[in-house]
Amino acid sequence: MFPRTFTLKNGQSLIIREAEKVDAKTLLNFINYVAGETDFLTFGENEFFMKGSELAEFIHKCEKTANMLMLVGDVKGELAGSLSFRGGERQRIEHTGEFAITVARKYWGQGIGTRLIETLIAWAKESGIIRKINLRVHENNRRAIKLYYRLGFVKEGFISREYLIDGKLYGNVFMGLSLDN
Repeated sequence: MFPRTFTLKNGQSLIIREAEKVDAKTLLNFINYVAGETDFLTFGENEFFMKGSELAEFIHKCEKTANMLMLVGDVKGELAGSLSFRGGERQRIEHTGEFAITVARKYWGQGIGTRLIETLIAWAKESGIIRKINLRVHENNRRAIKLYYRLGFVKEGFISREYLIDGKLYGNVFMGLSLDN
């Protein structure tokens, strides 16, 4: 299934592949940089909860676990986006999981987020395990919410006061996509 190549709206090529342990340092720098570009993540710049070695171990776990996935999106040798999906660790919940996605601001509006999520959905359907994909999204991230609806996700709930940014509280919209497995 990997790698997958797509043409972006600006004509450039996007290559989506599974992350490898050797990507950990670059990916960690990317995630921390992107966190400084937006208030829509649960953490700010340099607040990502993993160190490089921990991220390398997470990537390795994704490689060997049937209900976990870590994707990277590359444009001209530059990391442009990433997506991680973690399925449940116990038998009763292994069929469901949640994803997190990041796209560098300079690539917003080019279709990278769409392609990463479409790739996740295709992988999940092929997995034979995943029956439900969940996500949380900042209530003011209207572009992302619109994208999730377009891809078939539905709103399943709302949690208020999840973020405190510059003294103001914001909520999270919970969304899910049921698969036909």
